[in-house]
Amino acid sequence: MSQILIIYTGGTIGMMSDPITKVLKPINFEQIMDNVPELERLNCKIKVHSFDTVIDSSNMNPEIWGDLARLIEKNYDTVDGFVVLHGSDTMSYSASALSFMLENLAKPVIFTGSQLPISAVRTDAKENLMTAIELAKAKKNDLARVPEVCIYFDYKLFRGNRSFKYNSSKFEAFRSPNYPILAESGVHLKFSLNDIRQPSDAPMVVHNKFESEVAVLKLYPGISPKVVETVLTSDVRGIVMETFGAGNTTTDAWFIDLLKNAIDSGKVILDISQCKVGTVELGRYETSKQLKDIGVANGYDMTFEAAVTKTMYLLGQYDDPKQVKELLEQDLRGELTVS
Repeated sequence: MSQILIIYTGGTIGMMSDPITKVLKPINFEQIMDNVPELERLNCKIKVHSFDTVIDSSNMNPEIWGDLARLIEKNYDTVDGFVVLHGSDTMSYSASALSFMLENLAKPVIFTGSQLPISAVRTDAKENLMTAIELAKAKKNDLARVPEVCIYFDYKLFRGNRSFKYNSSKFEAFRSPNYPILAESGVHLKFSLNDIRQPSDAPMVVHNKFESEVAVLKLYPGISPKVVETVLTSDVRGIVMETFGAGNTTTDAWFIDLLKNAIDSGKVILDISQCKVGTVELGRYETSKQLKDIGVANGYDMTFEAAVTKTMYLLGQYDDPKQVKELLEQDLRGELTVS
């Protein structure tokens, strides 16, 4: 019989409306179980680890990602898969971060949550939780069907580091525009076998060190030199730059000079597009050729969430900015497609 560890961090799935104030407040996991008696009918043993203080996912941070990674490492040899109950607002950040932290992962780590509390009449929480457990224990020839960090929401399983939350009012909260879904839930679970990563035979390695000193520079028409300079000269080691279209920026000399000065000072600048669909193609247009020439890293089709967490992860592992840049442009955990 399969064993699944559920890690309860908090989020809407574990909230209940206060009868007096009507404000949503967290409940403990036993109360969640009371709302899903169907869990007893699943053909698996369920272990539960609940955070001492459950949190709203807006309070998620690298320290908690480290706690999650250590929990998975501690229980890795004794369970078949993991389900992480997590608020949807920052779920894609956490799933992306864990994908980088858990090298050579060979078991499912399925993040899920809900848009409505589990106690609500029309909640999406029950289906999300039940199917996430089914996916976490799914095997073929005694091997996990989906040995990845994933997000399951509204009948679809996404690669965690390819997803982002796009809607706060629909059950269909997540999308993955640049990579196919890994599985879909209907009458049967349908797996997209060609799109699921297969692990190496090497043992899993957990990387817990993150560098949180990362800034974001989002471009817009008319952005001033003062704004750009403030970001680029701040005391950070990495900058995620959200550019236009296929990675384009203004070609004004002051802008290119500021970027070059930042890179020459040891900072890493990663170029990702503000577009949700498509990829950065440095050098395709004149407006991006200079970026490539001065050493801006190509983020290809990474999501913002993956770009930020990957930058934090690599800066935590390596001191050499050139090495960080090289690895940013490589596919480490299925987070990008090199064009």
